[in-house]
Amino acid sequence: MIFKNYHIDYWLLTAVIMLVFIGILTLSGISTSFAQERFGNSYYYLYHQLVQGILFGFSAAFLFFVIPVSFLKKTAWLLFLVNIVFMVLVFVPGLGINSGGASRWFDFGFFSFQPSEFLKLTFILYLSVWLSKRYNNFSYKKEGLSKMLLAPFLVILFVIFITLYFQSNASNCLLFFLIALLMYFTSETPLSHILIVTALFLIVFSIFILSSSYRMNRILVLFGQIEDPQNLSYQIGQSIITIGSGGIFGQGIGMSDRKTGGLLPQPMSDSIFAIFAEEAGFVGSFILISLFLFIIFRCCIIAKKTNDKFSKIFAVGIGSWISIQAFINIGAVSGIFPLTGIPLPFLSYGGSHIIAELAGIGLLLNISKSLKK
Repeated sequence: MIFKNYHIDYWLLTAVIMLVFIGILTLSGISTSFAQERFGNSYYYLYHQLVQGILFGFSAAFLFFVIPVSFLKKTAWLLFLVNIVFMVLVFVPGLGINSGGASRWFDFGFFSFQPSEFLKLTFILYLSVWLSKRYNNFSYKKEGLSKMLLAPFLVILFVIFITLYFQSNASNCLLFFLIALLMYFTSETPLSHILIVTALFLIVFSIFILSSSYRMNRILVLFGQIEDPQNLSYQIGQSIITIGSGGIFGQGIGMSDRKTGGLLPQPMSDSIFAIFAEEAGFVGSFILISLFLFIIFRCCIIAKKTNDKFSKIFAVGIGSWISIQAFINIGAVSGIFPLTGIPLPFLSYGGSHIIAELAGIGLLLNISKSLKK
């Protein structure tokens, strides 16, 4: 057996499988009516999620688990570069799909994918390699390190920001920054670097938000500072009502009253937590959030146990990605944050994000098998 001689983090693996299973149960109850209405097949969305999302995702996880980490470290720059090229190609007419005023997807007929989801994984992998090499090669007390570390780091972030800016993807822009900042901090960089990067990002991100009245209105509507002529608060209001209707123990899996009829926009993707909260109640929501917190905990354990700088930074990167994305999504549908298009990890409908997330977990398990029990 391939796992026989390895110590892998079975706690982490179990938590991820539980989240995927919860996602399948929730989606199976939501998707049937939509699939029947649009495709005449009640299982269309569920089948698509199982085959093109979860099956491919666990295959990618297994692949990243068995491939030597040294090989992935050597090819990290190439994977990152190819992903950046795909981020640019979405703007080519005939290749990229424009939806909701943004070009973020490819459609090849039998499958489609969103390169920004895979960019999260390739970016974390590349940045882990890049930061660990500089940590091993230079002393942070040497003069001139700032130019050798901070400036290139800002260039990398700028490249990411530009590609996301033209895709009008402000939420992912914030997500990438937070991931990068935590990884940068883990590499034991000076506090002054963190302050400089944060200040620059806040300036640039503010310009990004202010450059679009739609993005600005989302923030103002959230705090009740303006009227809502575009009905931007409708989804937030419906999400809060849906969550509240779950009560303590919920209405039962598959028993949601608000998953159909158009009451709750995007119930299979952006708002899937609201449906789950209605069906599983406070208790189920507490368990779900606890699973995400537990994943953070296991990532921190892996980072603490390893002596390899790359592994430490990568574990922090994956933990940051999954946890921040989860809590941005949950916070948005709960009325804490402005609405975003960020999916709930392992649960929301969509193949690209699940494949990328499971592949990242596979590589993290690959790292964990070399650790002591």
